[in-house]
Amino acid sequence: MPNQQAPDPTQISESMAHIAEKSQRLVSDFLARQTSEGVLDSTDPLNIGGAFLELTSKMMADPAKLAEAQMALWQGYFNLWTNTANRIMGQDAKPAITPERGDRRFKDEAWDENDIFNYIKQSYLLTSRWLQTTVNNVEGMDDNAKQKVNFYTRQFVDAISPSNFVMTNPEVLRQTLESGGENLVKGLENLLEDLERGNGQLNIKMTDMDAFEVGENIAVTPGKVIFRNDLLELIQYEPTTKTVRQRPLLIMTPWINKFYILDLRPDNSFIKWAVSQGHTVFITSWVNPDESLAAKNFEDYMFEGPLAALDAIENATGEKDLNVIGYCISGTLLAATLAYMAAKEDNRIKSATYFTALVDFKDAGDLAVFIDDQQLASLEKKMNKRGYLEGREMASTFSMLRANDLIWSFVINNYLLGKEPFPFDLLYWNADSTRMPAAMHSYYLRTMYLENKLIEPGGITLGGAAIDLSKIKTPTYIISTQEDHIAPWKSTYAATGIYSGPVRFVLSGSGHIAGVVNPPAANKYGYWTNSKKSKDPDAWLKGAEQHQGSWWPDWDAWVKKYAGKTTVPARVPGKGKLKALADAPGTYVKTPAT
Repeated sequence: MPNQQAPDPTQISESMAHIAEKSQRLVSDFLARQTSEGVLDSTDPLNIGGAFLELTSKMMADPAKLAEAQMALWQGYFNLWTNTANRIMGQDAKPAITPERGDRRFKDEAWDENDIFNYIKQSYLLTSRWLQTTVNNVEGMDDNAKQKVNFYTRQFVDAISPSNFVMTNPEVLRQTLESGGENLVKGLENLLEDLERGNGQLNIKMTDMDAFEVGENIAVTPGKVIFRNDLLELIQYEPTTKTVRQRPLLIMTPWINKFYILDLRPDNSFIKWAVSQGHTVFITSWVNPDESLAAKNFEDYMFEGPLAALDAIENATGEKDLNVIGYCISGTLLAATLAYMAAKEDNRIKSATYFTALVDFKDAGDLAVFIDDQQLASLEKKMNKRGYLEGREMASTFSMLRANDLIWSFVINNYLLGKEPFPFDLLYWNADSTRMPAAMHSYYLRTMYLENKLIEPGGITLGGAAIDLSKIKTPTYIISTQEDHIAPWKSTYAATGIYSGPVRFVLSGSGHIAGVVNPPAANKYGYWTNSKKSKDPDAWLKGAEQHQGSWWPDWDAWVKKYAGKTTVPARVPGKGKLKALADAPGTYVKTPAT
């Protein structure tokens, strides 16, 4: 650019010297940390080698199929070369391949308008499609090995995208030329800051962490902590209506993350909205455990979680019966708790709502890639040494499920373009990770994911009671999301054939978070309903009716039937038998992850 000021070479030189010094120290610290924690002891900590060895042997056993795939790739390249030549000569030419809908890596205009970058893009798309299709079509592999190979092939394909490299990303190349490379210097500084914050492990900064503060501009719905034990604080929210429904509403949030995903801002807060509908809302704010809670197990989470909350709510309101929501892992806990209560002939929960929750883990999606005997043994070794699983490690696993959105887009923005990430409340929450107690997490992964025992009648025992989900007669509302990478909707749908009570299944658009945190005012995504049951989720969806906007009003209309026959004067937190211990959002939510 004509008016672009040339970068100061002295300043760049000083920056590079500073980067080199910091890099050397960080690498030394990183290697020392990995050795001390035993991370470098295993040459294959993710247990990938065996899966790819099986892939290779199966591919070599069918050379004709491999040759067929190779010929298809060559044909694709031939079409690309022909089309590119026609473009260069000014003729119209349809692309040989286009990005999938929603692929934001190639949004810069140069990917389409510049012949070179257009060729690079299509060449990559052809190669990546060929590689993934070839791997996916290999027959005779063990199902778990096949899933692992497909997943890590996708990770490799995402990593080698031309958008991730300076010389093959037109936006980065343009910025580098215009700034004289200052963007790369700044990007190196950002990279080192992320490594330093992660104690030698890459902890990518996804948002401006100084732009938000819990209790100040997120998690601001007024309320009081009215109960506390080792595992949770129970928050009761201030009413905004003169009367409320007779039966209170308990929301059990996942302890994998902090509760305020349902209370990010006033305009997208499910909590605030539920209060405005006349519910007396209580929510679990789980502790961020340290080594002192290492022995807390899944059973402890049941007794000190929902069962303790039920007693506390009765003390606070005088109301014995209530409606309960369980989100993600708390939905799994809710199902187990209801089976326990059924065995004890305890019917205080009058309706159960599940937000994107698995109870049948047979097809648990890509998370199953990380769960086998070898990987669990390695994970348990680390957890037993610390007493917990680091929140950052779990967050990294979830990021891999959507690598282009949650890893590579920030690599480009932060490290190649040298920019700071935008303030975004949801990504602030995503970075505010929590630890998992060693005993609970090991039990959860082995019993649920690896062995799928929860679905077996009597497969697990909690509090001396054999757990049988088919004994649950509680009216049930299940909300799942179409693009969920954590709790795939077809797997959550399996619950419709398990419970013996009435079940309403609703499918929302979008994913695990956005499909749930979808206020009516936004009028986004839509949802599907079908009153006819089907064993096949695809058949259910084929016969379903699509609706515009949010599913929240549909749920509220459903839960009203179980909210009691009368209304009562609005309940003020701390005015009952349980006095206020602290203002919402409480103290547990403010415990940092590290």
